Amino acid sequence: MAAPSSLPAISNTFFTPFNPSNQTLKTRSTLTARSSLTSQSLSSVKSTILDLISDQNRGITTQSDPQKLLQITEAIDTIASINRDQVTTDSSLSGTWRLLWTTEKEQLFIVENAGFFGTKAGDVLQVIDVEKGSLNNVITFPPDGVFFVRSDVEIASSQRVNFRFTSAVLRGKGWEFPLPPFGQGWFESVYLDEEIRIVKDIRGDYLVVDRAPYSWTE
Repeated sequence: MAAPSSLPAISNTFFTPFNPSNQTLKTRSTLTARSSLTSQSLSSVKSTILDLISDQNRGITTQSDPQKLLQITEAIDTIASINRDQVTTDSSLSGTWRLLWTTEKEQLFIVENAGFFGTKAGDVLQVIDVEKGSLNNVITFPPDGVFFVRSDVEIASSQRVNFRFTSAVLRGKGWEFPLPPFGQGWFESVYLDEEIRIVKDIRGDYLVVDRAPYSWTE
């Protein structure tokens, strides 16, 4: 799901004098939180992640809250470590997945700024068909607009999928504007069940999606 990215704001906090004692306390706090998470079950860490992202507006709010970002990404890294032996690239990966939270700045830029183009962002989706080797990244603009990127996918391991963008389309009511393909990479589904999927990708971004209550088709 790629688009132009926004630049992070410059903050005076970058110029706060370094205090070794404060840094030690922060490190101890982080290690304690990580140890606590690791001792939990998969279902418990899953619940923690869903609770942490519940008020984050798909990740827009998290962009200005480094502490919340740290908590969420540490919880995701923990569930990935606990769940490293799960196979997540079989047929269970297929489906229409709907964005709950992400760190992908390009996606969040489009969602946050859709109003400047006289519209609003609806559901943000990943539509995967393992058998056909296809993936569509989709951003909807109700009632009739949609931007989607078609990709070919190849299973690389028990959790990793390689993808290559093949085309992109911006579509409205009665019109369609094709765009050229623009990239390739991989993502790993580090956790997957009947309700949600948690992903880390080649750029170090994180993604949490749920199974949409409908199937999206072109």
